[in-house]
Amino acid sequence: MNASVHPLNESASSRQPGVVILATGGTIAGSSADPTDTTRYAVGALEVGALIDAVPGLREMARLSAEQVVNVPSSDIDQGVLLRLAAAVNGRLADAQVDGVVVTHGTDTLEETAFFLDLTTQGSDKPVVLVGAMRPATALSADGPLNLLQAVALAASPQARGRGTMVVMNDRIESAYYTTKTSTTAVDAFQAAEPGSLGMFLGARPHFYYSPATPVGRARFDVSGLDTLPKVAIIYMHEGQDSEQMDMAIERGARGIVLAGNGAGSVAARMKPRLTQLTRQGFPVVRASRTGSGFAVKEDGGGVASGALNPQKSRILLMLALAMGADLARIRQLFAWP
Repeated sequence: MNASVHPLNESASSRQPGVVILATGGTIAGSSADPTDTTRYAVGALEVGALIDAVPGLREMARLSAEQVVNVPSSDIDQGVLLRLAAAVNGRLADAQVDGVVVTHGTDTLEETAFFLDLTTQGSDKPVVLVGAMRPATALSADGPLNLLQAVALAASPQARGRGTMVVMNDRIESAYYTTKTSTTAVDAFQAAEPGSLGMFLGARPHFYYSPATPVGRARFDVSGLDTLPKVAIIYMHEGQDSEQMDMAIERGARGIVLAGNGAGSVAARMKPRLTQLTRQGFPVVRASRTGSGFAVKEDGGGVASGALNPQKSRILLMLALAMGADLARIRQLFAWP
């Protein structure tokens, strides 16, 4: 789908903050003929203009412009869309008339895109806010309209500067670095690790717990010259696991592997010889945890511990590191927990 641009509220006061909405589809743009349908609706059925029209007073909050980048389920967000989004976000942030950017997104992979943008936003302290919904726009008590209003309010807030990419869902303001989806159906589906909870909304007003800060050790990557990203596979650990899936991933072109390991990144003893061999060859295998919280610290037998990053965010970081030509030593530095 070609991107389309919708200029909005052109009569708004020039003294208002300028906010750009980049829409990608997802449940927030979902639709169903049944207002009680929260599971079998059409995803990405509504264009960004319809989302804005559904929020009373949104046009009065800021000088809005909106672009429909794609309109797909977030499971269909691929490397090409990620690179397009990074270019769009960085381009808009470079505009002196823009004070912040909002990205509407499906929730299934929202945390991955948010983390990617957190690592690829260049040279600006302006807020980038990702927002989605757990219920389609046509549902009774849809959560999307208020989430979108709060996302625009956050992007327009001077107090939101210098905090990196953020996620707004269900009144919560969370760091993209630490946020993850924890429920398939609950409205309060997104949670952040302890350092990632930045604040809360009271109505349309953001309230922060801390002064502006960004995660210690966070890297930045310039992807402006890229048109593709290296393939990185995620392999889920389980009882009886062997190294066959690692070899299959490599045969199919993976330049790196993330293991969603047991506990703190453990793998079966039968995998360690191959893991050690790959490490000696300089092939990056990152050992994350499948548990959902805590730290991955296991490096016995080879591999790189992911620290606090879950498997899906580890994949994003490894993909970007490989795109920049990082060797195994540099990859260890990028994943090192401060």
